[in-house]
Formats: sequence, C-alpha cells, structure tokens
Amino acid sequence: MRKRNPQAPSAVVMIRPHHFYANPQTQGDNAFQALACASDSSAATVELDKLAYQQVTDAAYILESYGIDVHIFEDESKDTPDSVFPNNWFSTHSGGHVAIYPMHAQNRRQERRGDIINMLKQAYRVQDVVDYSGLEQDQLYLEGTGAMVLDHIERVAYAVQSNRTNPLALERFCSHFNYEPMLFDAFDENGVAVYHTNVLMCIGTDFVMLGADMIKNPIRRNEIITRFEDSGREVIMLSSRQIAEFCGNALELQSDEQRLLALSQRAYNAMETEQRKILEKSVTLLPLEVSAIETAGGSIRCMLAGIHLAPRPV
Repeated sequence: MRKRNPQAPSAVVMIRPHHFYANPQTQGDNAFQALACASDSSAATVELDKLAYQQVTDAAYILESYGIDVHIFEDESKDTPDSVFPNNWFSTHSGGHVAIYPMHAQNRRQERRGDIINMLKQAYRVQDVVDYSGLEQDQLYLEGTGAMVLDHIERVAYAVQSNRTNPLALERFCSHFNYEPMLFDAFDENGVAVYHTNVLMCIGTDFVMLGADMIKNPIRRNEIITRFEDSGREVIMLSSRQIAEFCGNALELQSDEQRLLALSQRAYNAMETEQRKILEKSVTLLPLEVSAIETAGGSIRCMLAGIHLAPRPV
C-alpha cells in the first residue's frame, strides 16, 4: 500500500497548454508576470507556447519517474492562457472532499473543468464537492492553494490579503474544511502587494520556506514564525531576491520511497548551499525546468494541483 502523508500528496493534476501566453487580465496585480502579452500570431508567442508545452511534458515525465502519479489533461483553448495553473480553481482534501474556487480574472473562470472533477470521482474516494464559484457574483474571490498555503497537519490556512483572497471567502472555506484562518498582508520591496500566498511560503512536513521580510507587520510576522517553530518545523528564511526567483513556490510530494520537493530550476539555482542542505535532511530536491511557464507569473507549485484523496481500489 502506498505511504500517505497529510502534507505531501503522492498524485497531482497537471494541464498541458497548447496555446500558452501571458494573461492580459492578470498583469495588473501579478508583479511576477514578466512578459508583455503578445498577440497569438507573433513569432515569440508561438515559440513560447511550444516551449511551455514541452516543459510541462518533461516535468510530468520526471515526476512520474520518481514515483508520483500524474494525471495530465490537455488544454487546446486559446481563451485560457493560465490553465497551466490548476491549483487555483480546485483543491482536494482528506476525507474525500473537493473544493472549487471563485476566480478574480474572468478568463480564468473558464479553466474549471468537469472532466477533471469526474476523473477525481472515478479514481479516488470523493464524498462531496463544495463549489464556491457562485461568490464571483458578489466579487468575493479565493484562488485555491495559490491564495492559501495550507498546513494540513496543524489545520491552518495561511493567506495574504489581496484581490485574489477575500477574508469572507476565506472564513467560509475554513469553516467548511476545518482550518484556522491566518490572514496577513505582504508586500514586495516596491510596496506592491503580493498577489498569491504560495509565492512567498512553502510548508513541508518538517520545514517551512518563508519570505518573512515581506510580512511588514512585525507582530503578525513573529506570530507566524512562532506557529511554524511550535509545530516542530525548521524555518528557512528566503530573501526578497529569492522570492522573485520563485524559491517559495515549491511543493513537497510523497513517493513510495521518499519525500520530494518539486521546485523550478530557477529557484534551485537561487538557493544558498546551506538552505539546500537543510532541505535535503528530509526531502530529495527535484528541480524542474519551467522557465517558459514562469514568464506568466507562476512556477512549479502553481502547476501542480495536489491530490489528497484516497484512491479507489483498482
């Protein structure tokens, strides 16, 4: 029987894009989004979407070679440039629960797919699906495990307040799924609000990587650090430069043999030797080349929708 870890899933959903480009509807509040939004016919965009397709293909192959179950879906639409980031529109939880989330950008709402939910129901034990997408009518948004970084062990939902994370939606999720909300503000060196929590925080079983300097309120910052230390985890502080290189946007995974930390090659290169040594005490570092995807403002953690459900017998 496969070893199960409440914090680190052993299976993920990935989306392979056929028409990848930087989303014009998310440029306003995503400071990590590097590229101008080119037209679909430009030569640069054509090359970028080919590279993005190949990098998703390669990443899925490498994850599978390390014992992670990857459910990969194709996206052939030209209207959903951010579909490669499925963790924003759904999440799964132990006990057979699935959540569907309200999205801020209108074209991102088209990413929600019934075939993915049906696959989860067929392959895993799903008891219920809680759909929060109706909150979009009231302009209340909560973009999944981008907006929240969940401590599945201590049952805490860490969330940066932003256009993508509404406190009322967060409270509703936490009430339904039995998490304690931990809402805070975070800003980069230019005073720009962080758009998603999972770019500055990664929670593993035995460690946390945290861009603590971005949490400007010292009382809240110390409270968060203390919570992590009290849980027995080692806290690895990330600099603003490392956050900009997506060091915080990583995900711990569990194979039959070991725990892995999936992160981008760019993030791996930006980490200090001592930081890597601390991580390697509990995980095998698995750097993946996703440079094309990162131009859209997200990295490997955003690309992986973890499955925390019990599989059905084959």
